[in-house]
Amino acid sequence: MFINSNVINAIEPPIAEAQSWISGRTFPEEKPLINLAQAVPSYPPAQILQEHLAARTRLFQTAQYTEIAGTPELRSSLSIHMNKVYNGNTSLNNVLISSGCNQAYCLTIMALAKAGDEIILPEPYYFNHLMWLEMLGIKAKLMPFKPDQNGIPNPNDTERLLTKKTKAIVLISPNNPTGAIYPPDMIASFYELARDRKIALIIDETYKDFLGNIQPHYLFQKKQWEETFIQIYSFSKVFSLTGYRVGSIIAGDKTINSITKIMDTLAICAPRISQDAALFGLTNLSNWVSEKQQIIKKRCDFVQELFQSEDMNFELVSCGAYFAYIKHPFVELSARQAAMKLVKQANILCLPGTFFGPNQEHFLRFAFANANIEELKLVKERLKNMRPRKSFPGV
Repeated sequence: MFINSNVINAIEPPIAEAQSWISGRTFPEEKPLINLAQAVPSYPPAQILQEHLAARTRLFQTAQYTEIAGTPELRSSLSIHMNKVYNGNTSLNNVLISSGCNQAYCLTIMALAKAGDEIILPEPYYFNHLMWLEMLGIKAKLMPFKPDQNGIPNPNDTERLLTKKTKAIVLISPNNPTGAIYPPDMIASFYELARDRKIALIIDETYKDFLGNIQPHYLFQKKQWEETFIQIYSFSKVFSLTGYRVGSIIAGDKTINSITKIMDTLAICAPRISQDAALFGLTNLSNWVSEKQQIIKKRCDFVQELFQSEDMNFELVSCGAYFAYIKHPFVELSARQAAMKLVKQANILCLPGTFFGPNQEHFLRFAFANANIEELKLVKERLKNMRPRKSFPGV
C-alpha cells in the first residue's frame, strides 16, 4: 500500500461519524432533531459584510495572491486588536494569516517539531490536534483530565510529562471540547514552565471573543513573549465565517519567518476574499459582534442553569464559549453508546467524550452555540426523561 501509514492509522474525522448516526433518518415536527454536534454559529455573517464581499468579488485584485503572510492591512489591524484586548506588544511582523485555525496549528507544529518529537496536549484534546501529530509521527503526551477542577489542567502534572524530546505545550482557552476558561494566573504558570524549559507554549484562542467579562491572559505583556508564546486564532466564530477559512498565528519574528516558508509551500497564502472579510470585520463590526456575543452568553447562561435543576440526571463539568462538557448517567454504556442513545431516544445529536481522548467514557460534548433558547429548553425537557443517573466507579 503506497499511502503513508501514519495517515492511515490516525484517528478518523469524528464529525463525519456522528453525522452518519442521523443519515437517512427523518425527525417528526413534534420532536425535531437538535444538533449539538458541530460548533458553528447559528446566524449568517452581517448583512453589511455580505454586501462588502459581493463588491470585492468584482475586483481583479480579489482574484490575486496576497503576500505569503497575509495582507499588511489585515496583519496590522489584527495586531492593533490584540494589543487592545491583551494590553500587549505585538506588530504586524508578528502576524501570519492562515486558512483557518486548524491550518494555523498545522503550520506551527511543522515549524517546531519533527517525527519522533513530543507535544503535550490537554485531555480531552481537540481531535484535529491529535490527528495532525499522528500524521507527522509526533508523539502526543496527554495532561491528566481534572473533572473535579472544571477540566482545567495543572502545570505541575504537565511538568512531569516533559522530556528532552518535548517541543511544545498546547492549551485551548476557552476550551474545545470542555468550554473551560483557563485563569490568567494558571496560563502564566504554563508560560513560565515553557520558558524555563525552552519550549513553546501554543494557545489556541479560537473562542477568545466569547470570554464575556472574564479577564484574558497577560502573556503579550511579557517583555520577551516572542521567545516562548505562540497564539493561534480564528475569525470563523466571531464573524460567522466558518466556510471562508481564515485564521492567524501571532509569534516571534523568527518563528513567523519559518512558518512563512511552510505556508508558501502549503497554500502560498490564505484566500484574499477571506482576508478581506476578516479585515472588514475587525474594522467595522464591533457593534454587530457585541450583539452576537450577548446571544451566545445568554445560551451559555441558560445551559449552566439547565444542569442546576434538581431533577437533572446529567452533570455539568464545565461550560463556556460554545461548549458544555457533560457527565452522562449511563454507567453501563460507553460514551459513544450514550451519545447514540441520545440521538435515538431524545433526537439530540452530540459528541461522545471518547472523540476527545481515551479516558472520556463518562462524558459528552454539547456544542450549544448553534441552538437557540427554545431549542435548549427542549434539550432540558428531553434530558429529564432519560434514565436516572447511577454512581460512577473510579470517576
